[in-house]
Amino acid sequence: MIIDEQQTSGPSLRDVEVELCRLPDIVAVRIVGDSMDRPVEVHVLAHTGKHAKQVVRDVQSVALASFGLDVDRRIVSVVQLSPDEEETAAAFAPTVVVRPRIMAVDSHVSGSRITVRVSLRVGDDEATGYSEGSIAAATRARLVAAATIDALEQLGRIQGVDIEAAEKVRVGVDEVAVVTLVSVNPPYELRLCGSALVRQHPDDAMVRAVLDGVNRRLPHLAQERGER
Repeated sequence: MIIDEQQTSGPSLRDVEVELCRLPDIVAVRIVGDSMDRPVEVHVLAHTGKHAKQVVRDVQSVALASFGLDVDRRIVSVVQLSPDEEETAAAFAPTVVVRPRIMAVDSHVSGSRITVRVSLRVGDDEATGYSEGSIAAATRARLVAAATIDALEQLGRIQGVDIEAAEKVRVGVDEVAVVTLVSVNPPYELRLCGSALVRQHPDDAMVRAVLDGVNRRLPHLAQERGER
């Protein structure tokens, strides 16, 4: 089991990369982190329309405003492409997979039943997944995981993924949300595992655990089912 250590030290560097790539002058970003997932190198591929120093300042501003991350300008390197080079780079650039973001996690209790709602956003698309079950504390983690899977399916990020187990465990002094998932594409069975530290609310951690489990396989989970 891989524990999501980056949650103890700040935002995911992959999320920072995605946000920086939204800047109009930036083509690609790669951030190298240390053992605590703190940035030690920031490599930026940019257009030639803006001076490299301004690109660095833009990177610093977005990282600080969006994630509270103070990036030292000395670790940022900028490579700018001419128009011909930009066309060549675009032709061979890998597909950028935008990770889903958590918008809301809530629930509604009616008698002995509870409905859990998880809202996720990918780019301009947003979907809300639902699951319903008993209010018993033992079922809560699985219901949150099921609502997350429902939202991901609505967004077209995954297909045919089922929950095997979802629970909170204690590792040292920390509580960790852990989920195991399975995707069956006969004759193959793919097993996935995701985890996330419980920071404030266990429900939020369980959503992050599901995303951790499927993110490494996006967009393959949807493609593999579609090729059957």
